[in-house]
Amino acid sequence: MPIRGSCLCGAIAFEIDRAVGSAEYCHCNRCRKVSGSSALLMIRVNTKDYRFLSGRELVASYAAPILYKPPAYHSTFCSKCGSPVPVPAPRGESLEIPAGAFDDDPGVRADKHIFVEFIPPWDDLRDDLPAYTLPELYRLRT
Repeated sequence: MPIRGSCLCGAIAFEIDRAVGSAEYCHCNRCRKVSGSSALLMIRVNTKDYRFLSGRELVASYAAPILYKPPAYHSTFCSKCGSPVPVPAPRGESLEIPAGAFDDDPGVRADKHIFVEFIPPWDDLRDDLPAYTLPELYRLRT
């Protein structure tokens, strides 16, 4: 049974067959701004398991200036309600989908915090998930 997702106003809809993980809480400044929260939980999905169903014409995007190296940070959202949404036509083998966009349980749980050096002073981690700074994350992924 497909796992459904949508934006706040319901004009954009998508579905996946399954999520593959990882599911990371990103605490970088840009993800915090996009989510309006202390972190943005993103869930990895294989492109072949993803279908964009409706609202393609309402998807807007923003490419933030490059901080370190290309590609730029991209944010896609519903132009009607502002909700973060996945890209309609992803490139590559996988994509990340904001966890809050799912209407159904994607079946994966958060497995780590990343960019924890950017956690604001008004927030703190209150779970036992692994937590990585940028240099630690770089070492983990290389």
